[in-house]
Amino acid sequence: MIAVGNASLNAARRTRELDWLDTTRQVDVLVIGGGVTGAGVALDAAARGLSVALVEKHDLAFGTSRWSSKLVHGGLRYLVSGHVGIAYESAVERGILMKTTAPHLVHPVPQVAPWLPQARFMQAAMLRGAFLGGDVLRTFAHTSDDYLPHSRRVSSAELLRYAPTLRPDGLRGGFLTWDGQLYDDARLVVAIARTAAQYGARVLTRCAAEQVTGRGAVVVDQLSGRRIDVDASLVINATGIWADQVASGIKLRPSRGAHLVLPQSAFGGLSAVLTVPVPGELRRVVMAIPAPDGRVYVGLTDEEAPGPVSDVPVATDAEIDYLLGTISSAVQVPLTRADLLGTYAGLRPLLDTGHHRGEDKTADISRRHAVITGTDGLVTIVGGKLTTYRRMAQDALDAGLAGGRLTTGRPCLTHRIPLVGAADRVQLAAVRAPARFVQRYGVEATEVIACEPSLLEPVAPGLATTHAELRFAVRHEGALTADDLLDRRTRLGLSAADRALALPAAEAALQLSAPSG
Repeated sequence: MIAVGNASLNAARRTRELDWLDTTRQVDVLVIGGGVTGAGVALDAAARGLSVALVEKHDLAFGTSRWSSKLVHGGLRYLVSGHVGIAYESAVERGILMKTTAPHLVHPVPQVAPWLPQARFMQAAMLRGAFLGGDVLRTFAHTSDDYLPHSRRVSSAELLRYAPTLRPDGLRGGFLTWDGQLYDDARLVVAIARTAAQYGARVLTRCAAEQVTGRGAVVVDQLSGRRIDVDASLVINATGIWADQVASGIKLRPSRGAHLVLPQSAFGGLSAVLTVPVPGELRRVVMAIPAPDGRVYVGLTDEEAPGPVSDVPVATDAEIDYLLGTISSAVQVPLTRADLLGTYAGLRPLLDTGHHRGEDKTADISRRHAVITGTDGLVTIVGGKLTTYRRMAQDALDAGLAGGRLTTGRPCLTHRIPLVGAADRVQLAAVRAPARFVQRYGVEATEVIACEPSLLEPVAPGLATTHAELRFAVRHEGALTADDLLDRRTRLGLSAADRALALPAAEAALQLSAPSG
């Protein structure tokens, strides 16, 4: 039986664990990268009884992991492109997330695809075929109708109830299916990292890895400059879009996915993911996705992104116009730049295999993940997607263990490990806390609201985030800076205006909430 300890991440724990690493200078597994895959590897390894250190140069979920559509896909896109294996893997992992890993963070969401006047018959037929294929995958993945009902044809009237802003003229009904949606992707990463810490992993943000080999690295504390030579039996490079900067011999072909952030008021109360086919494209769609705190995300682009990798990618003017134009083709009142609250973009770490026949666009490159073991034993994991992070982590760790330098008698357990805050739907419904807190924190919601009533007030007029959430992030979720609080523990930073309003509260929370030891 594995002893499970404290899941709180904070500045005091970081100091203690850096001191521990400086004293021991050795771990079984060194994980480089604090995104969803790196956190997943750390949890998997710690749950197998191995000593683990995860080092991240910036913050948890700093890179691609926070720039997703916040959907836990069942793989419809991959069915359309003929990648049945990836679609099935996605459906299986979606079920694990919804039922076991994070029922508090992942919930069913309806998805509607209207048959618009300008839509070609083949576009509608392909979407309907993909929805039916998704039903088959859902059955094989053992996800019951209680979680995700089967798809069906719906009338124009029912479509308009889900998406009131749809243009009714010429609407020929449409299709309805169900998928999984994350409350927030960055919160998932934080929950995985905290669960890894609960199982004994040392999670060290603001720590860079230099001189990386298959046997260790120099860990550099970005706050103090302290340098620690760390030996490891196994090193796993989970740095995503920066993987080729850590491991030699790997070539990535990044693609950029951009999203718009819009207010719900622009959609009249959108309650389902609205899927709009791209004119002239048989397999591409743009989606409007209802999000927490009165927002809607509109995405997704898939554009080649050559050149230097930016820490924080940005959507281009062409991408913004493309997304606004496509979604506007389906709604009564066209959306303009004046409606935007903000934009965001992420880079997908797609592996460049050098075989580009039929892969003229990055959209055509397979999303299957790849595990690459270097001649020195360094294991690199690239590709894949957020939904399948757990399987990616398992495959990376299994590949490293197959090298024979490290052994453990324990198999992968993460398919049955609930993350911190997780519980089944009955238990979550019984938590005595407002729904917004339960969706963000699960059964930990009662700890968040166990504070002075004044801390449950919003951090600024017109915002939903409370002072209590900022305090909890500093004390238990590893937030070290105002950026951590605004851009990742909450998503206030997706709107520049909201970010500015909340900045004084974030700075105050860091001063008042930091634990002393």
